[in-house]
This record gives sequence, structure tokens and C-alpha cells, in this order.
Amino acid sequence: MSKRAAEDTQDIEGKNGPGRREAVSGTVDTEMGNFEDAYEDEFESENEYLEADGKEDNEMEEADEEEDASAAKSAWLPGGVINEGEQLVVDPSAYDMLHNMQVKWPFLSLDVIPDALGEERRSWPQEMYLAGGSQAINNSENELTVMKASHLCRTKHDAEDDEDSDNSDVEDDPILEHRSIPTKGACNRIRASPISTNDPQKKSFLASFQETGKVHVWDIAPHLQSLKSPGNLVSRNQNNPVHTVNQHKTEGYALDWSPFEYSLLSGDCANEIYLTRATNAGWQTESSPFLDHTGSVEDIQWSPNEKTVFSSCSCDGTFRIWDVRNQKKTSALTVNAHPGVDVNVLSWNPRVPYLMATGADNGVFNVWDLRSLKSSSAVATPVASFKWHQAAVTSIEWHPKEESVVAVAGADDQLSLWDLSVELDPEEQASRASEGLQDVPPQLMFVHMGQSAIKELHWHKQIPGTIVSTAQTGLNVFKTITF
Repeated sequence: MSKRAAEDTQDIEGKNGPGRREAVSGTVDTEMGNFEDAYEDEFESENEYLEADGKEDNEMEEADEEEDASAAKSAWLPGGVINEGEQLVVDPSAYDMLHNMQVKWPFLSLDVIPDALGEERRSWPQEMYLAGGSQAINNSENELTVMKASHLCRTKHDAEDDEDSDNSDVEDDPILEHRSIPTKGACNRIRASPISTNDPQKKSFLASFQETGKVHVWDIAPHLQSLKSPGNLVSRNQNNPVHTVNQHKTEGYALDWSPFEYSLLSGDCANEIYLTRATNAGWQTESSPFLDHTGSVEDIQWSPNEKTVFSSCSCDGTFRIWDVRNQKKTSALTVNAHPGVDVNVLSWNPRVPYLMATGADNGVFNVWDLRSLKSSSAVATPVASFKWHQAAVTSIEWHPKEESVVAVAGADDQLSLWDLSVELDPEEQASRASEGLQDVPPQLMFVHMGQSAIKELHWHKQIPGTIVSTAQTGLNVFKTITF
């Protein structure tokens, strides 16, 4: 699969991406014709008519229009038909928060930067720090962008918010501030160290894998401090990387920081994986690679609970488990996860470390129980497999707190949310069939749409239920009412 090739930006109606529980992704507005006066011959006296012709009449007309508009809307599932005179519109009642933000150049990759603003943040408006790597038309214009998104307000739900006397935290434009770091070439993948903070007294490391084949490590503490205190300027030398990995022979897309220490893994299109560590003598990259894959290394991730273990997936159809203590640098486990198909992405469940999710080029994503797998070349059987997306899976990530919830993005412009703990009894299955939902997996809880060519998604670990996604058409920050 080619992840770096730029797609043409598409015009999309309802750009903020409709979505609703039961995988309803939007509503369809139908153009309605003229109707007879619903109140004709209703009034018995002139006084009653005159009274209704004023304010009360207006209220009744508004209520009638709302009723007609409600009748003109229907739920729409991805793959459904959109008839002439109909268009998809966002359903704001499905979101607690929904913001669409445009950037100068689209980001192939982005990441959430950990901050010191607190855990489990639930008050409004919200604030977060992000990092993205550009894909500019001219190589000389490429840059890494460190961003502060603030004033992220709740989505207005008319019936409930009209009753609020203070709705200053509802439905307002976000503020996006940024600091740029010029780079050579487009950025294929960007990752912020999970043990970084925006405390100016500490280092905040960011890694980027450029299309030039170079992996750079940056200290972005000055950029974060500048966003926090705009009077603090970033000097030119603070835009220089603190380390560069020169061992890769070609570009790559696989990049991940250890959750335990400043250790970085990078995998490239030449099937090689390199380990870089921060030591007392400075940053050091090992000279020999981990080399078992027979195809491009597409994604990589450290184990959430074992300091020396990591996993990688590849265009060879496998994912592998490795231990960095192995001097031979060979994998301990090989799983033929998607035979004959590129495995684009993987995610290790942070709450249940024996669960792994993988997403492939044919739109399938699988869930694996690592306890049941053996080191063999035989085709393994996943504990769950889903074929909902109609194009390549481009991103997958488990919820940081809910062990059964996973988010999946695809090249079909869908971002789907799943609760794998859902099981239906026969009566519930029959009820879904009567509603025309027999082809919708019951585990599929929400579909977010409106972005074109979605590249990557991340849950915000400090703002419960919040997702940030990047696409050819900009960034979305949203939180559904489902999770």
C-alpha cells in the first residue's frame, strides 16, 4: 500500500462528520414540496384567529416546520443510497464535542503530546497539545508543527442547551496556535514520547520519520513553553534535532517510543528495524537491525507492560513479537495475521496486554489473543475478525481506559468505534433484523464521517472519550455521546 502519495482534496458536504449510536453515521435531508395550511378552518372566532395570527401563530408555524423537518430526516448507513435532492448532514446530538480545524498542509501523521494539565479532564472548554508532520507540495515548505488547541467547547444540543442560563462553554470556535520546525521532505510518521510533558524544566521529545529516510529526535520543550507563554520565542538553533538516525537505507512509516524510558524503535520499507536509546553519553542507535520481516515494516509498538518487548507488522502479511535482549535480533513469535495482504497497522491493548489488534489493506481488522499463539508459520485464528471498512485500514487504536473499545480508521473515509464486549441474544438479533440492521455488526457502536482520506487517529489519554484524527481535509477533534 502507498501511504505517502497525496490524494486530491474532495468536496464533502457535512464536513464535520455525522455519527450516531448503532452505526448510524448521519441523517438525510429530503427536499419537501408545498403543503396545505395545516391550520386552515381551525379557528372558530375572529378573536381566536387574531390571537393566533400573532406570536402564537408563529410558534405553531415553527413547530410545524420542525415536525416536517424531522419527518424529512432519516438515518443513513455507510454504503446506503443518497437520492437526488438528498444530502448527508451532521447529527449534532450524537456528539459531546465536534471541531474541524484546517491546517496549512495536510498531515500524514499526528500525535497527542502529553501535558501537565491533569488527568481525567471533563470540564469545558478543553485544551490539548498536538504535533503533526506536513506533506507540502513543495519539499522546501515541509515542517513539523507543534500545536496548542484551546477553547474546545461542547456541541450545542438545542433542547437541553436552550434551558441553560450559562452556555458560555457551548458551540464556539476553537483556537489553534502553533510553532513550526522546518524539515527536509514530507513527514511519514510522528510520535511524541509518552513520558514527556510540557513542563519547561523537563525534556519533551518528539520523533519524526521523514521521506528522506532520516529519523530525527527533537526536544520540543521550548516550543511548548512558547505556546504557553507567547512572549518566549523559539531560537533557530532550538529547531535543530538533538539526534538523527542515519542507519535506514530508505524511508519508513513505523515509529514508536517506549512507555518506560527514552527508547525509540523505527522500521523502514527495506524490512529493517533499528533501536535508538538515550544514554549518559547521549543518543545512540544500534548498528545492526532487527531483520526477520520479508516486506516493508508498516507499524511498530512497544509492549504496554514488558519493558524489552515490542511488536511489528509488515507487508509480508505477518505481525511479529520481539525481545530487544535477543542478541540475534530475531523475532520470538511470527503470526500470519492476514495472509497475502499488507498488514498496515497494529495496536496493543493497554488494559489487557495479551490482546492485539491488526488492520489490513483489504479493510479487515482482527483481534488476537497472544496467549493462544505459538511460534509457527501456520495461519493463526483471531478471536474476532471484522470486515466493515470498504478500503484499507489506515489506523487502529484501543481505548486507553475501556479494555473492549477500539477505534478504526479506513481509506473509505470512515472512522468506526467498536465495543467488542457486546453480544446479542436471539431476541435482540431478531429485533435488529426487523430494523434492517442485520448486516451491521452489533459491536459497531458509532461511525464518524466527513473527512477525506483519513490517515491516523488517536484517543486523548487525558480527556476521556476524545479522539483526534488527521486527514487530507484537516483535523477533527471530537467526543461522542456513545463513549
